[in-house]
Amino acid sequence: MSLGDDGYGDDRHMTRTRLPEGEFAPHAQPRRGLPSRRNLMTVVGVVVLLIAAIAFANRGGGDGSSGNGGSGSGTDKGASSRATAPTGTKPVEGKGASGLPSGFAHSEQGVQSAAANFAVALGSDGMFRADTRHAIVAAVHTPDAGSALQGDLDKAYSPDFLKNVGLQPDGTAPKGLTFVSRTVPVGSKATEYGDDSATVEVWCTGLVGLAGQGSTKPVAQTWFTLTEKLRWVDNDWKVASSSQKQGPAPVSGDDRAAGADEIANAVSGYGGFTYAR
Repeated sequence: MSLGDDGYGDDRHMTRTRLPEGEFAPHAQPRRGLPSRRNLMTVVGVVVLLIAAIAFANRGGGDGSSGNGGSGSGTDKGASSRATAPTGTKPVEGKGASGLPSGFAHSEQGVQSAAANFAVALGSDGMFRADTRHAIVAAVHTPDAGSALQGDLDKAYSPDFLKNVGLQPDGTAPKGLTFVSRTVPVGSKATEYGDDSATVEVWCTGLVGLAGQGSTKPVAQTWFTLTEKLRWVDNDWKVASSSQKQGPAPVSGDDRAAGADEIANAVSGYGGFTYAR
């Protein structure tokens, strides 16, 4: 097979055949059985509640003035067509009083880094406890958006909501179980950029659920896209408002699902990351 100028074979657009439901290719590995409808609805219910809580951020402030979509200072021009390509700007080193990253570059790369870091914080287990939630919301939002959000989020993370997730009224996990809520940015792009405001989409995967023996809400994977409108305030990027939608989700692989203890040990043994582009 000859290679084209772009390094791909000439048959890269070959037709693929979709088999009817119930049939499979003879060389394909058998897939695990699908979860029961009850388990599926439990997972979907948890995800919807999480999305509803974070979506309150969309009420925190109005749209900032959009830029002209041009690249900010410090952006690698050669990477403009590759949204997740690394650039030469050094990742953020500073941390605010809350321990979250701060001091992002005043550039298109800097605002994407801020948005990705904020996605990690807003999707963490700290959002389920009042004291850490207040600190996170204040740290990542503009002052007006943060103050408006606190009361709404306190109502969203109500005792009934926490009970539905499987947590105690104070947001802690029941004895013998480990609560998992981690967000991992997969990619980001700035759909609007200006010196004072920007809009960034962060495509994420996440883990949510209770790990441990006897858990009725096992840890499951989610895929979602977080859209953040950010403003340049006091020499740093902050969230003015945000919204979230499900997907895009890839086809699930055939990896063996880990046991309850294995997941709990992994969560305890592997610390989560902050993310800097």
